[in-house]
Amino acid sequence: MNTRMRCAGLVGVASVLVVSLSACGGVLPGGGSDSSEAVRKGNDVKIGLLLPEKETARYEKFDYPIIKKQVAELTDGKGQLIYANADQDDKLQNRQVEQMIEKKVDTLLVDAVDAEKIAASVQKAKDAGIHVIAYDRLAQGPVDAYVGFDNGLVGQTQGKELVAALGEKADKSTKIVMINGSPTDPNAADYKDSARAELADAVTIAKSYDTAAWKPENAKTEMKQAIAALGASNIAGVYSANDGMAGGIVAAFKEAGVTKMPPITGQDAELAAVQRILTGDQYMSVYKPYPQEAAMAAEMAVRVAQGRTIEFEALAMGRTDSPTTKQIRTASVSVVALTRGNIKQTVVKDGIFTVKEICTAKFAVACAEAGLK
Repeated sequence: MNTRMRCAGLVGVASVLVVSLSACGGVLPGGGSDSSEAVRKGNDVKIGLLLPEKETARYEKFDYPIIKKQVAELTDGKGQLIYANADQDDKLQNRQVEQMIEKKVDTLLVDAVDAEKIAASVQKAKDAGIHVIAYDRLAQGPVDAYVGFDNGLVGQTQGKELVAALGEKADKSTKIVMINGSPTDPNAADYKDSARAELADAVTIAKSYDTAAWKPENAKTEMKQAIAALGASNIAGVYSANDGMAGGIVAAFKEAGVTKMPPITGQDAELAAVQRILTGDQYMSVYKPYPQEAAMAAEMAVRVAQGRTIEFEALAMGRTDSPTTKQIRTASVSVVALTRGNIKQTVVKDGIFTVKEICTAKFAVACAEAGLK
């Protein structure tokens, strides 16, 4: 990946729109654009949003409602958001792009199920005069921009945290297992490569799997295979690319009779993962500020639809290459390692979860020990 703009990752969720624009040298929302720029449309814009699946909790709980709310606020309630979820079906998602073209959306935000297979549909949308922004995953084809997290930093963070958790046990005799994400998701390759760069010199990667569709049940099967091949007691740690799969990995260990888990990584800061981190079943997750990413994407989609090009470009000043398109405008958001010690300062502070949601009766003792009240 090419160097990306990181200023967007330095601000809090509540102030994302104001700070991100001022930090990147743009124009504040609602404040108008450069006087030399002609605004082609007003607030009656139509934005399409295609999300990839519902297996990961974030898409329905955070991304969709936040983008919907931001589009409404940025257009004084006159803008329209048309939403569809592909349920991990790339063929369905391609049909959904066709439907967005038929509905004449001005901008299409697409989080691709399969980055390569979406390329022809992206081209069709562009040919129809629609602005296309790759959201969260870098889609192939002639996209206008990409909004996502710093994928290299995600994998690097996971790898570093796993090595840190191993402590003095981290040496070349130490065996770990890598349960990576879907081979159709370009983000998964970034996570894996960056994590490997941190792990390769510190430990031995005894087994490595690419997990179809990011499914927890597939990760569980892979972990059971690794346990059978290596022996549970010989696995010092597990790199799990996300939290859903970490849940499957924990289940595989428990079925093998393991009561004290080795360090297991994750990503997405899902509620179940936060609770596993409290009890020690999972060591860490990567907290990705979804409200910030979603708000940024919504603003970019609205501004480019309105023809407010200067504001759109100010929000995406980085550059990224895909296999089909070079120098794609990019807005990159930073991430944070989520551990037992900073739950309150991250997901609770940003309003992702309340203490009450996290600290149900089952986790009351663990919450008290962690200082969550």
